[in-house]
Amino acid sequence: MKVYRQGDNFIAPKGSFFDGNVKISGNFIVASDTHFWGRLDVDGTLELGPRSTVGGGITCTNAVIGNQVRIKGFLNVIENVTVCDDTCIESLHAGGDIMLRPGVQVGDVSSDETIFVCGKIKSGKLTGRNVKVVGNGP
Repeated sequence: MKVYRQGDNFIAPKGSFFDGNVKISGNFIVASDTHFWGRLDVDGTLELGPRSTVGGGITCTNAVIGNQVRIKGFLNVIENVTVCDDTCIESLHAGGDIMLRPGVQVGDVSSDETIFVCGKIKSGKLTGRNVKVVGNGP
């Protein structure tokens, strides 16, 4: 599938399918309903749109993971990450802060900084410098 480039930003159109591993040298904006069957490596910030899937692991510098995303491997972020509502991830590690929104299902979570839990989530072990529950959610 084609990826569009605008400066240091790369954009995947809505509903795209990527067979195999994908490596992006810059920031990557992924529209909703986009599917990757392999690994996803991004040198910059990843914005993964709602209802997307990744069949392997993800590595990136920063990330915003949209709602109802399925990541069947690990998510390894060098700095900060926000994981939106009803997302499923095998495991998560970040060098910075992690924000987990309501309905997130994740295996073990580790951060070198703070893990913020906003509402009810399902997770394995939460390991961070601080773990803060921000709200009870619905």
